[in-house]
Amino acid sequence: MLIAAIAAVITSFIVPPDKEYLGYLDYGTLICLFCTLAVICALKNIHFFTIVASKIVSLTGNMRMAAIALIYITFIGSMLIANDMALLTFLPLGYFVLHCTRNEKYMAKLFVLQNIAANLGGMLTPFGNPQNLYLYSFFNIPTLEFLRIMVIPFAVAVLLVTFSCFLFPKAALTLTETPYGTIIRKKTFYYLFFFILSILMVFRIVPYLIGLTVILAAILYADRHALKNVDYGLLLTFVFFFIFAGNMSRIEAVNTLMYSLLSKNTLLVSTVSCQFISNVPSAILLSHFTNDYPALLLGVNIGGTGTLIASLASLITFRNYIGARPGEAIKFLKVFSLFSFAFLIILFIVCSFTLSFLSIC
Repeated sequence: MLIAAIAAVITSFIVPPDKEYLGYLDYGTLICLFCTLAVICALKNIHFFTIVASKIVSLTGNMRMAAIALIYITFIGSMLIANDMALLTFLPLGYFVLHCTRNEKYMAKLFVLQNIAANLGGMLTPFGNPQNLYLYSFFNIPTLEFLRIMVIPFAVAVLLVTFSCFLFPKAALTLTETPYGTIIRKKTFYYLFFFILSILMVFRIVPYLIGLTVILAAILYADRHALKNVDYGLLLTFVFFFIFAGNMSRIEAVNTLMYSLLSKNTLLVSTVSCQFISNVPSAILLSHFTNDYPALLLGVNIGGTGTLIASLASLITFRNYIGARPGEAIKFLKVFSLFSFAFLIILFIVCSFTLSFLSIC
């Protein structure tokens, strides 16, 4: 957020503030993101995701099956509650399982694969990743077209994640306790209704302002604390990068350079860009210089793998791991780089073929 703010301020000296600044912000994206995060925080406060996940894991009998359950819970969770929230919700569960069964030695591998699953699982849906939500709204992409673009890389990602799960041994595993009690049914149904409402907003079925008014009033009534837990830093990061990207698009020299690079290979430029400024800022910035949204969409999704800063969600994983295993940063980075770059290389090749296939069709 701080880097985005500094970038916005610096470019504001080059392009002084004027009435066009109001057009920089994608208000639909910001409203949808806020509503989704608010409802998710409310569900998290009643331990909905952790209880459901722990019950699923308790049905497993060995380390491999537990890892598959944890990784796929994170994978599917990212499709519904976004990648960063999936990690904040399910990484602690992974720690809980390994700690209570004395299998902490697998924590680096499990956390890394949960991280990759979160970044790639969200690629299929418009609300699965913040960059998807933005590009879906910015280019007004039809829902079926969005799915058509993402389905092949998503299917390959599923296969890669599944294959990686078999790297865990079949060691016996006994989970005899759960972190919380039972689901509070009344509140669960209440919040799930508004979660569905927020999804309908994303698909433009429910008007943004109506959805915002209803959800905000509902959360204020049921759980004001949830509003305090919303990731406002992420929302402000979007605002600052909207300003930065808007200003950059009005600088002639930048326009010429970016159009030249993106016209040659949008997939490559967007993927590489993510490795240095992460996927959300890359999506916001590059969207102003190309209309090739299929390549850009693929690039900023697979670009979330690779370096630690390629996705802001990866920093969440790193922070959680260091908190649980202090002094093992180097070990984590080695495991992270091995898996993350392997996924990136394979998925880049797949996306290249996907774009060729889409152009023929």
